[in-house]
Amino acid sequence: MEPMQQSVEPNSPPQLHDVVGFALQEARRQGASQAEADASMAKGLGVTVRLGEVETIEYQRDRGLSVTVYFGQRKGAASTADLTRQAVRATVEKACAIARYTAEDPYAGLVDPEALARDIPDLDLDHPWEITAEEAITLARRCERAGMSGEARITNSEGASVSSQRHTGVFGNSLGFLAGFSGTSHSVSCSLIAQQGGQMQRDYWFTAARDPSELETPESVGVAAARRAVARLGARKLSTRRAPAVFSPEMARGLFQHFIGAIRGASQYRKASFLLDAAGEQIFPDFLEMSERPHIPKGLASAPFDAEGAATHDRELVREGVLQGYVLGSYSARRLGLKTTGNAGGIHNLLVGVSGRHADASRSKERLLKDMGSGLLVTELMGQGVNGVTGDYSRGASGFWVEDGAIAYPVHEVTVAGNLRAIYRDVVALGDDVDARGSIRCGSVLVGEMTIAGE
Repeated sequence: MEPMQQSVEPNSPPQLHDVVGFALQEARRQGASQAEADASMAKGLGVTVRLGEVETIEYQRDRGLSVTVYFGQRKGAASTADLTRQAVRATVEKACAIARYTAEDPYAGLVDPEALARDIPDLDLDHPWEITAEEAITLARRCERAGMSGEARITNSEGASVSSQRHTGVFGNSLGFLAGFSGTSHSVSCSLIAQQGGQMQRDYWFTAARDPSELETPESVGVAAARRAVARLGARKLSTRRAPAVFSPEMARGLFQHFIGAIRGASQYRKASFLLDAAGEQIFPDFLEMSERPHIPKGLASAPFDAEGAATHDRELVREGVLQGYVLGSYSARRLGLKTTGNAGGIHNLLVGVSGRHADASRSKERLLKDMGSGLLVTELMGQGVNGVTGDYSRGASGFWVEDGAIAYPVHEVTVAGNLRAIYRDVVALGDDVDARGSIRCGSVLVGEMTIAGE
């Protein structure tokens, strides 16, 4: 056979289709009863500027193939960055050799055929940004300059960055599935340092989108970073107390990430979750709902199928505060005696909101602060003090102390603590300031009471 091309361009999916098809053909030839393969190409550019000087310029160009084979219920996997036929054949041989010596796993195997995606929708995910390094440097300089020029208390910079990435992947298996798509992600970010009276504070801002035309302007990113850094000057410590807390959208996302981690199939079958066997339970107040929407055009976490080729679909994960089910790939689903939910590889656009009959539970950020009265607005979290088995939650935090519904002064060097089960049930209201820059889209979250540890 003729060797495959040594260089496979990310904008040439047919060549990746050939790589995957050949890997599956080789797996059958070498005796595998089932096989799956995933070929990908990625290219990108990233630049960072600090104080007007170029610090880094990174060009990325990656390619790879992963192959998984099954001999009955024995599994083997191998990968390579070489996409020539000779290398693909050798990779399949390694996977087969591993499978012949592994123990049988009664849950191993490909996704159930009925779960495979049949129609592959175009989700408008591919928007290449033909930007040169010089142009990216100019944008980063504009971003940093805007942040540093408008406020005298901004005295230093940790840098401004511009990034553009494009990824093409093709997945196939011996059930006859073979499909792929391309996606892009672009971002501009800036981190600045403010100084006053011997105190220094830093903060940042960023914009991210599939389509570069939908990014915020570099100047607005720099100005936002400066405004946030200056607002933190004069930060104080707090005495230990119990008080309400509002988590900003960027921080609230983390609360829901812990929830998703607890209801993943692996956490459930390993019995390593504070929400073990919680399907059907009231986890949140009855106004709160979570919906998975994998097919949002240009969504940062949109995908027509998951990492196993299973179709992704709209799903109500939490309805009126009640957990409707788990987040499953095929392996974890079999371990639990359930069906895959199309979540091999993760969640796809989780929307956190309120039910229609509880519309008053969605409020502006200003209204949330007024409703809180006195408490802590959390704008940054540090550390990894979260126990996924018990739900105990303790993280370093900074933000602003709120009195009579208005920000009184910035706060730092405190810890917010509680138990996630209790925190979830004590959610009082959600903000309408939704942040869509990730796989979980949510606004601010008002929690009725938490332990705030300080001096």
